[in-house]
Amino acid sequence: MSNSLATTDYVVFIIYFFIVAGYGYSIYRKRKKDEHDAKAFFLAEGTLTWWAIGASLIASNISAEQFIGMSGEGFFLGVAVAAYEWIAAIALIIVAVWFIPVYLKNKIYTMPQFLKTRYNESVALIMAVFWLFLYVFVNLTSILYLGAVAINGLTGGNYLHLIMIGLAVFALFISLGGMKVVAYTDVIQVAVLIFGGLVTTYIALCVVGEKFGVGSNAFAGFNVLMQQAPDHFKMIIPKPTAASSQNEISKYLTFPGIASYAAGIWIINLNYWGCNQYITQRALGADLHTARTGILFAGLLKLLMPVIVMLPGIAAFVLYKNGHLPQLIGGKDGAYSAILTFLPTGLKGLSIAALTAAIVASLAGKVNSISTIFTLDVYSKYVKKESEQKNLVFIGRATVFVGLILAVLFTWNDLLGIGGVGGFTYIQKYTGFISPGVFAMFFLGMFWKRTTGPAAIVGVVAGFVLSVFFNEFAPAVLGNNTWLYTAYSNGHGGFEIPFHICMGLSFAFTMLLMIGVSLSGPKINPKAFELDKSMFKVKPSTMVLIILTLLLITALYVKFW
Repeated sequence: MSNSLATTDYVVFIIYFFIVAGYGYSIYRKRKKDEHDAKAFFLAEGTLTWWAIGASLIASNISAEQFIGMSGEGFFLGVAVAAYEWIAAIALIIVAVWFIPVYLKNKIYTMPQFLKTRYNESVALIMAVFWLFLYVFVNLTSILYLGAVAINGLTGGNYLHLIMIGLAVFALFISLGGMKVVAYTDVIQVAVLIFGGLVTTYIALCVVGEKFGVGSNAFAGFNVLMQQAPDHFKMIIPKPTAASSQNEISKYLTFPGIASYAAGIWIINLNYWGCNQYITQRALGADLHTARTGILFAGLLKLLMPVIVMLPGIAAFVLYKNGHLPQLIGGKDGAYSAILTFLPTGLKGLSIAALTAAIVASLAGKVNSISTIFTLDVYSKYVKKESEQKNLVFIGRATVFVGLILAVLFTWNDLLGIGGVGGFTYIQKYTGFISPGVFAMFFLGMFWKRTTGPAAIVGVVAGFVLSVFFNEFAPAVLGNNTWLYTAYSNGHGGFEIPFHICMGLSFAFTMLLMIGVSLSGPKINPKAFELDKSMFKVKPSTMVLIILTLLLITALYVKFW
C-alpha cells in the first residue's frame, strides 16, 4: 500500500493526456470550416451522434464529487446511495420522452431562451444571471477544488495549486474548440472513466477476497461484502425509533428511506437532467430521434455508475471495519483514495487518468454552458444586439477563459469554504435550495398553459425561501413533530428535517403558490408556446430502450430492496 506514483503511472497518464488532446485537436481541425458559426460552436448543431450525446452526458455528470463523494456515501450508507443513479435513469426516460420534444419543437437552444419564449424577458434575464453565478461560483469551483484535492492526495505530494492550474488549462484547451470538440472528446473521457473505474472496483473486490481468505477473486470479494456488511446492501434506510443510535439517525437524515422516493430524489434528478443548460445542451442541437436515443443511452450507462463510484466505498468500509485499512484521511470521503493505495504500479496511473477524465469533462462541459448562456442570452441580447457570428464565437471563447480564471482564483485558497463542509455537501446545499422553485417553474411552464410570468418569478423566489425555512428554521418555529414532517437530532445539539423531505415540501407549496398566482392574473397568449400530443410519440426502437432500462432497474431494486 502506497500513495506514491511510479514512472509507469506517469507514463500511463501522459499517454491518456496525449490521446485526448490529439483527438480533440483533430475534431477541431475537421470543424474549422465552421470556425465562426455561433450555433456550430455552442451546439455542434446537427453533427452529434446518439452515442456522442449519451457519452457526453455521462462524462459531464460524473466528476470528483461522484468518485469521492458518492464513494464516501457508499462507505457510510451503502447501496441506498445508488438510488441517485438508478432514479436518474428513470428521470432520463422522462426527459427524453416529454421534455426534449418541447425544447426541440420550439427551437430552444438555451434554458433562458425557453423562459423568454414561455414567460417573458424579465424571467429569462433573472435566471440567466442566476445560472451564471451558480455555475461559476458553485459548480465550476467545487468541481475544480474537489478534483485537485483528490488528485493531490493520490499523488502523495503537495501540488494542489499546480494541479488546479493543470486541470483548468486542460479544460480550456478542450472548451475553446466548441461543443463538438467537448462532446467527442467526452467519448474518450467516458471510456477511460468507465474502464479505469471498473478496474479499480475489480481490484478492490479482489483485495477484499484476499484479505478474508477466500481467494483473490472479485465475485468472492463481493460475497464477502454482503456477508460482512448486510445493512449496506439495503435500498431503504429504516425510519429511526426511540432506540436508534445517532449513526442510524444520521443515515436517515442523509437518505430518508421510502420518503425519498416520494419527494426529493425526483426533484433533484428531473431538475438536473431536464432543466439544466449544462446537461440539455448536448441534445439541443440534434434531431428528436437522435437526441432521445442519446439520452436513453446515457440512462443505461447510469445503471453501471454505482459499480464504479459506490462499490469501492463499501469495500473500503469492510476493510476499515476489520482493520485492513489505516485511518481514513478526510473521514468517509477518504474511502476512494484509500482503496487506490492497493492498486499495483501502472493501474494507479490509469485510475488517476479516469478521475482526471471525469473532472476535465465536467469542467469543459460546465464552462461551455457558461459561455453559451452569457453569449447568447446576455451579450447578444443586452450588450451588442447585432453581433456578427465571428464576434459571438470570440466572446464565447473569452467567456470560457474568464470563467476558468474566476474558478481558479476562488478555489486557490478555498475562498468559498468548500473544504469546510465537504464538496458533495457544498453542491447539494447550494443547488438543492433552488431546485424546487426552478423545477416547478419549468414543469408548469411546459405542461400548463395557464402559468404566467409573475407566477414564475414568485415560484423561484418562494421555492428558495421555503427551502431555507424548512432546512434551517422549521423545527425551531413549528416544532419537531408536525403533520408535515418529523425532525431528528443532528448530533450537534440541533434538530433537522431530512433534506429530501424539505425539497418535497418546498416543491409542493411552490406549485400551489404558482397555480394561485396564475389563476388570479390575466391569461397569457397560448400561441406563444407550441405544445401538441404528437410530439410525445416514440418509435419502436426507442420503446425497446425504455423497456430494457426499466426492466434492469426493477431487477436491481428487487435484488437489494
